[in-house]
Amino acid sequence: MSTPQPPAGTTPAAGTPAEGPHTGTTTPAAAPAAAPAGPAASPAGAPALRPRRSVLYMPGANERALDKARTLPADALILDLEDAVAPDAKAAARDRVAAAAASGAYGHREVTIRVNGPGTAWHDDDLRAVAAAGPAAVVVPKVDSARTVRQVERALEAAGAPDHTAIWAMLETPRALLDAREVAAASERLTVLVMGTNDLAKELHAEHVPGRAPLLTGLSLALLAARERGLVILDGVHNDVRDLDAFEAECRQGRQLGFDGKTLIHPAQLEPCNRIFAPSQQEVDRARELIAAFEAAVREGRGVATVGGRMVENLHVEQARRVLALAEAVARPE
Repeated sequence: MSTPQPPAGTTPAAGTPAEGPHTGTTTPAAAPAAAPAGPAASPAGAPALRPRRSVLYMPGANERALDKARTLPADALILDLEDAVAPDAKAAARDRVAAAAASGAYGHREVTIRVNGPGTAWHDDDLRAVAAAGPAAVVVPKVDSARTVRQVERALEAAGAPDHTAIWAMLETPRALLDAREVAAASERLTVLVMGTNDLAKELHAEHVPGRAPLLTGLSLALLAARERGLVILDGVHNDVRDLDAFEAECRQGRQLGFDGKTLIHPAQLEPCNRIFAPSQQEVDRARELIAAFEAAVREGRGVATVGGRMVENLHVEQARRVLALAEAVARPE
């Protein structure tokens, strides 16, 4: 695209295991770093940033879970019609989820709907229901090609979907990862790539191991495709909801790799995910220091500055401004 893109991971408007999402209690999210004072958090005229640190699957067949989601500290919700819903409950879940998405009852949370995959008996009806409900996005599983994205786009537009309903494409197969660049460029409605790591591991005949070495090539291909197009990209789920230490390690790995957030299957995963994918107070303070030093250097006619013995140039300032913008967005949800 020739026009400048807003910072990836925050543009306005996720795979889940076969057993589907879980519900339960969770501790409140940790308080985010204070909103920055001083240098501007984002360039003048840039759109408001939208965090997607935590994106929680909620089972579409469970009315109690859909109600509970209104109070959970998730940045975004995926109301699920696919893995979480038995075949004989698909139609009723579709009606329930469409009503929930159209209700406006979820506050600042970004509400999306995951439809059943292309080629299933429920896919077309799901897309028509999404178009009528007008959620923030439709999450499409098993996206293997740019053609699939364009087919979804045409179906949404034919059904009268509002312009604000974006497409989130799930990448879950070797073919999807090898064609990720074409998928990412398939539609202006496509704003988010979502890793389906459980299905990808299955397709690769890979084991789930600490560090996710068998998946790193695929994760990196998807990250490259997302960043080239200025898209948001979400890491896949962590299956063991009891092992929060392993979950935190996977969140830290995802952030280090460059993911904007992570898809979740249990409310207990929200607090650590929100904390790890948000800038810490130390990162905010460091960003402000870098920006101030660089701006002082520019006023003196220099193109670089030095902070703590390290060179600071414009690319570091861009990164620092993104840190401040994300911290501000986290501190002031819409």
